[in-house]
Amino acid sequence: MATEDTNTSDTRGIELPQVARLSRLARLGLSPEELERLGVQLAAIVSAVGKLAEADTDHVDPTAQVGGLTNVLRHDVVVDGLSQEDALANAASKEAGLLRVPAIQ
Repeated sequence: MATEDTNTSDTRGIELPQVARLSRLARLGLSPEELERLGVQLAAIVSAVGKLAEADTDHVDPTAQVGGLTNVLRHDVVVDGLSQEDALANAASKEAGLLRVPAIQ
């Protein structure tokens, strides 16, 4: 098992402001220590995924489905959707019966 590097240098690849923004977007409410640890963990994940680019795939056919399934389709059936009350039940912010979301900047 790899040990976590709590190094705060720029070499870890994920800056603390990026981690804080991700935390805010996901509404995680993490402490500064948790943000630092998450940054190290995210950098390790990105590094591990980056190693996939090093794999020799010249002789590997592209694969979209490994389970052998082919275009599993179903008939379209009209069903009742959510009521307005149910749709807004877990909304972080609502106004006049609508979802309220921050403006895109």
